[in-house]
Amino acid sequence: GKSTLMNLIAKSEVFAENKLFATLDTTVRKVVFDNLPFLLSDTVGFIRKLPTELIESFKSTLDEVREADLLVHVVDISHPQFEEQIAVVKQTLQEIGAGDKPVYMVFNKIDAYTYIKKEEDDLTPATRENLSLDDLRRSWMAQTESPCIFLSALAKTNLEKFRTDLYGMVREIHAGRYPFNNFLY
Repeated sequence: GKSTLMNLIAKSEVFAENKLFATLDTTVRKVVFDNLPFLLSDTVGFIRKLPTELIESFKSTLDEVREADLLVHVVDISHPQFEEQIAVVKQTLQEIGAGDKPVYMVFNKIDAYTYIKKEEDDLTPATRENLSLDDLRRSWMAQTESPCIFLSALAKTNLEKFRTDLYGMVREIHAGRYPFNNFLY
């Protein structure tokens, strides 16, 4: 999942377990791509209807999101309600005042994505369950204002493009903030 992807980017190993909450702590790692250093914060996922006893713990994650220069929104594309989950994240970002942050949409777990192919003579409208990955790549997901990528952290599909894209985005932010400090790249 998301932690597997972040471990591959940072080339480090941190605790990653497939549970609702393995931890509520944000993990921050220094990452260097081609001499360009930046901090990568791996936060807990956004949860709709969060239990009240966990809200205080979740606030520190929201602080990390508000302070970020770039959000990497990792979506489990194999999850049946991934579109609803995207909507919850967008709504939450708006509510905490981070709706204008640049976002790189990462559709992960393409290796686990399944769909039901419709018969050619079936004229009923296609539903989410009938869309292939190619259909999704041509849909609204790939045509939003935010850049996006379809990959598999587990199978290491499209990871180099992801790293290249992320480097370009971080470099652009760095160049805007420090215009005379381009010796790193």
